[in-house]
Amino acid sequence: MEDGNASAQGTAEAGAGALTQSRSTDQTGGTALARSGVLIPPVDVIEDANGITLLADIPGVSRDQLDLRLETNSLTINGTVSLDVPPEMESRYAEVKHQHYQRSFALSRELDGEQASAELNHGVLKIRIPKAAHAQPRRVQINVA
Repeated sequence: MEDGNASAQGTAEAGAGALTQSRSTDQTGGTALARSGVLIPPVDVIEDANGITLLADIPGVSRDQLDLRLETNSLTINGTVSLDVPPEMESRYAEVKHQHYQRSFALSRELDGEQASAELNHGVLKIRIPKAAHAQPRRVQINVA
């Protein structure tokens, strides 16, 4: 999976290759995307027999400022932080300089993007993508001969 902004690649896989992601890091641990003005949200990926769940920390992003793109083999999270600073105030120092989150993942063909769901609660985005019917575990009935 290419995120378009990374110069070196690393991969993380969930279970049987259900999802891969990449990002580059410099010697100080910063990311190429962060250096270009984009925050990379931390994401936990949990796989079970029926699919995967992604939990992304995106504090300050409202539902209206969130964009999820689920294509055939990729998922992209984009969000803009809403910092409400009164017009009469001016920021002299800010630790959060970038106000845009972005993270992309390559998805396995085992996942059924048509059945995906998402919810945003207190800065945590929860995305559930079930496995396609052909990839779901199934019981095999045993007949007595």
